[in-house]
Amino acid sequence: MQDAQFAPMRTGRLFDQVGAFLDAHHLSPDPVHYCFAFAVVSAPGSALARRVAELTQGGVRLKRLDIEMLGGRVVGDGAVELARPEADPIDDRAAELVEETQNQVDGFAKMVRDMRAETQGFGRDLERSAAAIFRVPQIAEIDAIASITTRMIARIHDSEVRLAQATEEADALRTKLVEARETARRDTLTGLPNRRAFEEAFAERDADAGPYCLAVCDIDRFKRINDEFGHGVGDRVLSAIGQAIAAECSPHLVVRHGGEEFAVLLRGMNLVEAADLLDNVRATVAAKRFRNRDSDAPMGQITFSAGITAIQVSDTVETAFARADRLLYTAKNSGRDQVSAA
Repeated sequence: MQDAQFAPMRTGRLFDQVGAFLDAHHLSPDPVHYCFAFAVVSAPGSALARRVAELTQGGVRLKRLDIEMLGGRVVGDGAVELARPEADPIDDRAAELVEETQNQVDGFAKMVRDMRAETQGFGRDLERSAAAIFRVPQIAEIDAIASITTRMIARIHDSEVRLAQATEEADALRTKLVEARETARRDTLTGLPNRRAFEEAFAERDADAGPYCLAVCDIDRFKRINDEFGHGVGDRVLSAIGQAIAAECSPHLVVRHGGEEFAVLLRGMNLVEAADLLDNVRATVAAKRFRNRDSDAPMGQITFSAGITAIQVSDTVETAFARADRLLYTAKNSGRDQVSAA
């Protein structure tokens, strides 16, 4: 016999509640996510539901770390915003192929250039030899040799033309591969570098150029913007905020890390200096007044919150990002539109 606690859930209301939960936390309708959502909404008096209510008080969205701490799991690209988004193995392999292909093309282009230089030198030598032979008159053998040499020169000339074409094609391919590598490291929506570019820069940071700090910024109540104005306007807001942060933080690296989240890698600043910079950026963005360009209607104030931490020499990108992410949600839980540093 079914427990009375679940009796009201026989209607479609449970399905609607599960769907609303998934949407609120930007989780895809994957069975793993659905099971977690079902466990929360079907038993509102359970310890799990109470803990979720505590974590999401004030409209805060569950993070991957929260869900996993509660015994759930985030799979695939289920959450728009993850504490540490997993790398896409297909994207990683594509990047590796681009790298391998570019190395091959570089080697091929060098080989073609070397061959072309050798062929040109050989052709000049044959031309000089043919000219000398033609200066010796009335010798049939010499005529035959000259004829053969003339044909060889023509063949070499054709080879030079083909090698020149191959060189141009190889150079064009190398240029396209460089563009492909750049594209693989750039967010198509905002035009900013992406998570891959951030992770590469983090791994390649120069200890002698430090100290380094990491800031994680998240647009406050972004779901309201999408719900009220539509995803097209939301995309434009994302781009505008990202570009504003990048302009104010220049020359430091600003990337779109995922969803409405941006990461900033600050070099040559201690934590106090970096926090002051980010707070100034926050204030600049908060002072802007956005309007919907489709209707010219005001959109109200749009703000972001940030968590910022000093990067230690022993930090991996995962540990540093997780620390900054926790500070970000300290700022969110403290009222938003602020910077939390530690």
